[in-house]
Amino acid sequence: MASTTGQTHRRLLGAQLSAPLRRYLATESGGATLLVIATVLALAWANSPWSDAYVHLWETRLAVDVGGRGLAMDLHHWINDGLMAVFFLVIGLEVRRDLSVGELTDRRRLRLPLLAGLGGMVVPALLYLLVNSSGEAANGWGIVIGTDTAFLLGTLALVGPTTSTQLRVFLLTLTVVDDIVAVSVIGAVYSEDIDLLALALAAVAVSVLALLGRLGVWRTWPYALTILTLWFATVQSGLHASVAGMVAGLLVPAYAPRRHEVEQAARQFHAFRQSPLADVGRSAQAALVRAVPVNERMQLVLHPWTAYVVVPVFALANAGVDLRGGVLAEALRSPVTWGIVLGLVVGKFVGIGGAALLGARLGVGPLPQCLGPGQVLGGAALSGIGFTVSLLIVGLAFGPELQDEATVGVLLSLVLATALGWLVFKLAAVLRGETTAGLPMVLDRPVDPEHDHIRGPVSAPVTLLEYADFECPFCGRATGVIKEVRAHFGEDLRYVVRHLPLPDVHPHAELAAAAVEAAAAQGRFWEMHDLLFEHQDALEIEDLAGYAGDLGLDVERFIREIDEGVHEERIRSDVVSAEASGARGTPTFFVGERRHVGPYDAQTLIAELEATRGEATARPGPAGVLEP
Repeated sequence: MASTTGQTHRRLLGAQLSAPLRRYLATESGGATLLVIATVLALAWANSPWSDAYVHLWETRLAVDVGGRGLAMDLHHWINDGLMAVFFLVIGLEVRRDLSVGELTDRRRLRLPLLAGLGGMVVPALLYLLVNSSGEAANGWGIVIGTDTAFLLGTLALVGPTTSTQLRVFLLTLTVVDDIVAVSVIGAVYSEDIDLLALALAAVAVSVLALLGRLGVWRTWPYALTILTLWFATVQSGLHASVAGMVAGLLVPAYAPRRHEVEQAARQFHAFRQSPLADVGRSAQAALVRAVPVNERMQLVLHPWTAYVVVPVFALANAGVDLRGGVLAEALRSPVTWGIVLGLVVGKFVGIGGAALLGARLGVGPLPQCLGPGQVLGGAALSGIGFTVSLLIVGLAFGPELQDEATVGVLLSLVLATALGWLVFKLAAVLRGETTAGLPMVLDRPVDPEHDHIRGPVSAPVTLLEYADFECPFCGRATGVIKEVRAHFGEDLRYVVRHLPLPDVHPHAELAAAAVEAAAAQGRFWEMHDLLFEHQDALEIEDLAGYAGDLGLDVERFIREIDEGVHEERIRSDVVSAEASGARGTPTFFVGERRHVGPYDAQTLIAELEATRGEATARPGPAGVLEP
């Protein structure tokens, strides 16, 4: 039973988020375990009888030489300047995807996390400088501005609410701000003397990346080759390589899968099934690759490597501080150590938590649905885990004499921020009842035959409800699934459609929703519903008028109702119910009154619907009699 409960919890957790974000969170959380292991191993090794081997390992020189020209660095710099560039490349890719087609496409949701993110950098930096206002120690203010996403997510899974998806999305948006600003600070403040010729080459590489995206180049190798050139030029220029990684990631295009490319891939795959020849298979493979945006393809390949290899190796190379010989005692007396602790633990808590709650009160933006003030403060406390970015800046900001003290401060902040976060979450649960931070899973407004559009008997025992967008290609393909499901259940199923137009990504969605409601006013909802999904690429007003004429509607009345917004309130009420029910994208299905989790192919939906029919049959009626 415990195992089943755990599986159900993971499925409900995953149902809150888009598929790319679920992959991102799962990988980051999984990588956090390796990160902890690498950190503990580094500290144990650096304080063992083999500590000299630890130091000498990272001093090993490695060179790449081609025709007398190349790059030579010690292993420590290859990790910090090479592997960490890949880390920031993945961050840039994720930021670009979220801004283009992900969680940040609605810019209104960005305002409050942006304000909180800025507060989470300004306040820590000021607190650090309050303790270290002059000399070399003052150079370390950048150490306290970043947050380690992997450690943050992993720790949140351990000490946070039972379901924390809304908090995770909020904190991920914060780290977008942190990462961009942190890389900018590294480039502007902690880079070496600039080589203008190499910098010019880097600028050319940036221009080529932008041009590749504008031209719609879909193959990966041109981007990879250009990014490698950008990285090499950036290292040679004196700028830190993290700048190259972040800029490159932001320039790799991201977009929703294009309908014609997906359909072309399906045709090519079908052709290969009929004729499994090598050249046909190659064409099918190319079509399948082309249907997936290059941004997401690169993330799929690189993100596991950064989470499971790059970041743990970075921790192994940078977290090893030899605390023997009074180093720990000296660090605990150092203003650098306590400036970092004050900045990360107190500064992040006050800066992020205060800015978020104050901004919400002043109307800058609402807190995410189902996210309480205490949970925001708990997340703000955990944001004091700087680790990866902090250790990177430690090596750039200080000489050897202060690096050990600063590293102790970063590690101590990790422990204290985790403890503070655990305490705040416990208090929020006990004092305010904030035990979950997930989206609703239950249908907010029950099916109403007087309001909803129902296909099938109104009193059918099984209900499948879909929140749909008439321009969404996935909704269009789901119509075939629905036909199969309806054929399976026959008169035992009622299928309900509600509106969830997504105008930010589907510009004709609201117009199409108004058109189908105008048709419904003349008794032809389902006929217009089917026509719109058959012609998703033709949803201009002239097209809609043509469909109305084909259906024998009063076209003049049809157009007038669309122009005057007669049905806007009806559509808006569906959108409100979608928001209250936890629906964030289309198609979103509800089986009965529970939000469906996972794939929505016909067999999966049929199995879920059969389960609800079985539950209804087995439920005791009055006087203990089983309901039919």
